[in-house]
Amino acid sequence: MLLSFCIPSSASASENQKKLDALRHQIQTIQTQLAAQEKIKRTAADTLQKTEQSISTINRKLAELKLDQQKIDRELDQLTAKYNQSRSDLELQQNQLNALLYQQYTGKEQNYLHALLNQQDPSQTMRHMYYYRQLSQARSASITTLQNNLNQLRALAQVIRKKREAIDIITAEYATQNGKLAQEKSKHKMIFDRASQEITRQHNEINKLTQDEKRISRLVSEINKLLAQRNSNTVYNSQLPAATGNNINFKSLKGKLNLPVRGKLLNRFGGQRSGKLTWRGLFINASIGSDVKAIAHGRIVFADWLRGFGNLMIIEHTQGYMSLYGNNEALLKRVGDTVRSGDTIATVGNSGGNPDAGLYFELRHKGKAFDPLTWIKIE
Repeated sequence: MLLSFCIPSSASASENQKKLDALRHQIQTIQTQLAAQEKIKRTAADTLQKTEQSISTINRKLAELKLDQQKIDRELDQLTAKYNQSRSDLELQQNQLNALLYQQYTGKEQNYLHALLNQQDPSQTMRHMYYYRQLSQARSASITTLQNNLNQLRALAQVIRKKREAIDIITAEYATQNGKLAQEKSKHKMIFDRASQEITRQHNEINKLTQDEKRISRLVSEINKLLAQRNSNTVYNSQLPAATGNNINFKSLKGKLNLPVRGKLLNRFGGQRSGKLTWRGLFINASIGSDVKAIAHGRIVFADWLRGFGNLMIIEHTQGYMSLYGNNEALLKRVGDTVRSGDTIATVGNSGGNPDAGLYFELRHKGKAFDPLTWIKIE
């Protein structure tokens, strides 16, 4: 497709208006989706907050239960020590009682025979037997007390063990619940993060589409103004610079110049580029390898690769005017070469990281860029 310069047709204006309407509709759709994602994010955040609060409560209860378990374990250890000591005391008392009973039994027979043979006082013998009997009863009472203590310790230990088992069950339930809540937290965190990423993506897309809308809005406005001024058909660039003589006053060429390459104009001087940047020249979409022509007589002052412009050539003309040709595939002239209008100086490419093949073209006067289309001849 060839480059259109000046006044598009009504159909072109209508088509651009449709594009603008479509962009606005797309932005509105994304904004609706964005509102839905914001709602999802808020819901996920609220749920995440409640889940984290529940996890905190359960962890606090688990910590309290752990302290209870430690306290019960200490009580069980103390009871076990008392129980073992009581059993030792009981065994000692039983052994002493058994020995006493044995001595009482054997001593009773011996004392009875001794009293008969030696004709001792029977009342004294009876007193000895009475003392043995009292001592035996005292030891029996002590054994009974120890046995009762053992039974009480055993019963208390059983109660504490049951309490420990109940705490273990509650702890296990809390641990299970905590695990489920952790899974819920992970799920809602994933939803929250996914919604946040989607919101960021949609914001970026809205920003991009808003920039597109601004560019096409300016284009539609420009077209409408031109249509209001004149009513004519689209003019296409099919002319390349013609060969001319040397030493022509460049200023006298205003309105007589042709663009350096055939192609479709994708970007214009002053158009929005990205962020707050604007185009300082024109970008003409053209096939790779197409000839790039010098627009007028001049001298090559730069022919090299430059970041952002790729293979760049700059021609110095008269009266402080310069023309710049960027994103070329090949530079066919060297610094210092003199060229005439219409000379092939380069071939079209996409150097400099440009995704589209074409030529970037600028006109400058005393270093300041100006709109090349104000100098272009319309045929």
